[in-house]
Amino acid sequence: MNIIVTADENWAIGSGGEPLIRIPNDQKQFRRETEGKVVILGRRTLVTLPQGMPLQNCTNIILSRDPSCKVKGAQVVHSLEELLEETGKYRDEDVYVIGGESVYRQLLPYCNVAHVTRIDHAYAADRHFPDLDADPEWEITADSEEQTYFDIPYQFVKYERR
Repeated sequence: MNIIVTADENWAIGSGGEPLIRIPNDQKQFRRETEGKVVILGRRTLVTLPQGMPLQNCTNIILSRDPSCKVKGAQVVHSLEELLEETGKYRDEDVYVIGGESVYRQLLPYCNVAHVTRIDHAYAADRHFPDLDADPEWEITADSEEQTYFDIPYQFVKYERR
């Protein structure tokens, strides 16, 4: 499985139920990476997507503990076991975990590749991604040239499990 996330210099990913920043080039990279693939997300992350709807041109799997949760255009699973059974139907490299914090933490042990947009800025945040730089199981295998959105530098970094 893959993870795709945007994180600041402190590995912050969100605040108040919203992403820290929306960088158009990051959104394009996300679409290029996930189009036609399987995306896994939590119910709260779903509401942050355009119109609060599942992503188009993707197979959407929502992980929710709420047994009454139903989402048009997506499959809803209610446990990690149910999720792993469902994702077993797809090629590992075609499955992307897209958030939020709780879903990332639950599924990181099952992922071998992390596509991280690293923002060289610190935001006030209440949601964080695990620090892959401090985890000896992960190493950087590729990174892009630094880019800038207004005055905020960022780059695309690929981590792989050792």
